[in-house]
This record gives sequence, C-alpha cells and structure tokens, in this order.
Amino acid sequence: MRPALQDQLLDELACYLRPPGQGIHAVSTGKAQLEAKTRAYLGPSWDPGRAWREQLEAVVDADVAMLAIPSDTGAGIMRGAARGPEAIRATLGRAPVLDLGDVFSIPQLLDEDMISAAQRERSQDAIWPALPVAQRRGMPVSPLGMAERVRRLLQQLAPQLRLFMIGGDHTVTWPVLAPLLEGDTRDLGIVHFDAHTDLLPERLGVTYCFATWAYHANLALGGGQRMIQIGIRASGHPRAHWEATQDVRQIWADEARALEPAALAAQVVDHLRARGVRRVYVSNDIDGTDARFAAACGTPEPNGLLPTQVQAVIEAVGAAFHVIGADLVEVAPGLSLDHELAEETLKTSFGYTLATLRAMGANPQE
Repeated sequence: MRPALQDQLLDELACYLRPPGQGIHAVSTGKAQLEAKTRAYLGPSWDPGRAWREQLEAVVDADVAMLAIPSDTGAGIMRGAARGPEAIRATLGRAPVLDLGDVFSIPQLLDEDMISAAQRERSQDAIWPALPVAQRRGMPVSPLGMAERVRRLLQQLAPQLRLFMIGGDHTVTWPVLAPLLEGDTRDLGIVHFDAHTDLLPERLGVTYCFATWAYHANLALGGGQRMIQIGIRASGHPRAHWEATQDVRQIWADEARALEPAALAAQVVDHLRARGVRRVYVSNDIDGTDARFAAACGTPEPNGLLPTQVQAVIEAVGAAFHVIGADLVEVAPGLSLDHELAEETLKTSFGYTLATLRAMGANPQE
C-alpha cells in the first residue's frame, strides 16, 4: 500500500476511535475515573495528551486485535451494556493483544438511517470541528455507522486482521460482521451463543437492533444451516419454526445441558464441517450462559449453558476452523444489584475473552 494512502486511512480511522475506555463521552463527571482506568489498562506509558492515531499505526502488521463499541442504544429491555467493555478490560488488567480502543459513541444515536440530515450535520460539527466542512459532511456519526466504517478501513489497512469486538448490546455485532459477509460466503459459518434467537426481520420498525442482527446476518450468509445457535431458551416459537423458516440450526439450552462439554463441541464442529464450513465468526451473547454465571446483563435467563460448555465449543471451533472474527456482548455489570453475581459475570467474561483470543490464534497473557 502506498504510504500516502495508508496515512489517509489511518487519519480517518483515528477520527472514529478513542483510547480504551474513552468512547463514552465525559467532560467533567466521570472523566477522571475513565482516564484512570485507561491508564491502568494501557500502563503508565500511556499519555492522554498523545494522539491515539500513533498507537493505531501498529494495526497494519497485527494479526489479532481488540475493539470496543460501547453502545447500548439498540438494547430492547435494559440498557447498561455500554459499560461492558470498561468492566471487561478492568478484569483483564492489561491489554492481552493490541487494543484499538473504542468506537466513539453518541449514546442518543444508533444508525445512520435513523438520523435526520440536520442532526447528522450538528453531530459532525460537534465531533470534528477542526476538519474541513466538506470532509466531515461525508462521515457517519452513529455508533453503527462509525463501527462499520472502522471495520472497512481496517480491511483496507490490514486485510489479515482478525478482530475481537467487545460490546455493547448485541446490535453492535452487525456493523463488524456485515463487511465479512460480502463476497463468497459458501465456506463461512456463524456460531452464535444466546438465550434468544435474534431472528426478527425488524423490531418496531427498526431494521438493525439486538433482536434482528442474526436475521440479517443469516440472510447475507445464505442460510444452509451455517448459522448454529446454541443456548436458546427464551423464544415465542419452537425450534422447528426457526429451523424451517430461517434455515438455521439450533441447539436449545435443555438439549445442550444434557451433553458433556466435549460432546457439545463435537456436535457443533461436525455440523459445520458437514456443510463445508472452513471459516467461522463467533458471536457470544453473555445471556446464553446460565444466569448463575452471567446475571449482570440486560436479560439474564436461568437454565442456560455452563461456562465450561461455551469455552469447550470456542476452543473446538478454533482448532477446527479459521476464526475470522468474534465478539462478546451484553455484559452489563451495573445491572446486577448483587455484587457477587456481578463479579461472577466478569469472571465468566474473562474466561470467554481469553478462550476466544486463543481460538483466533493469539497468545494472550493471563
């Protein structure tokens, strides 16, 4: 890539990203606390006065990186997952791989199609006052719009990069997954842990949100039961309905809980192999896990998957396929009034994060 083009792409990328923990806008209240957490995570060498763009240059040669989208505007029951990345990073202690930081998120916005032209211009002027007007007029301002643009810029800068995204509610899976679903997807599969199907075409007229992303992902994938959903137990329709109408494969929670972790993992791998899958995206909604281990989320559900089962599937998928991307979403520590349950959720998230990074070929330090 020509140096001038690389610089141009990095310049734009830096417009959308902030250092880890800084994607939630704070002016006075909470700013010092956020900066303290960022410093603890990145280490004493982090200088808040230094342009984050300098840190982003390392992505050009990276194989695996982390990215956060601290947005819960697309949640449908309880909001709180915007603080998930902050809590997950605190549990990790230090960045286990290159961390690209946060997609800057205006909490009142969701998607570009839901914003008036006047609102978009006002937000552009507020976020990037130093940019030429003509340049900022072409830039997205919503969390989904910016996240998708970030993913596309990363594809140009580092085609080899595999991204582990932490959310945010489950809506934020869509903008990082959508660019990966373009082109030939015949060998691509999606492993989806969740208590819910997320297979609605729209919800209350909203196209992309926590309840619809899987529908649109499976549509782009082309069906063929190459999306396998594990842990489902809160649905208005039985499994037969979803498998027949959406051409997905589901392993409901009661079916999964009857299996040992290794047996569940083998079933998932065998199913995907039989359909010619070679590449996999893993999307992990924390509420797919039993509420005893994942109560701090918007919709905790009992009788779910055990953490050992989820980790076994992730590890087996990583061993059998090329994991091109993954996410962990819906962690919302502030929604649990029980401190011990919140800590248990973060312990579960810690294990999932390291297991997923290993499945993607990274070697994170525990």
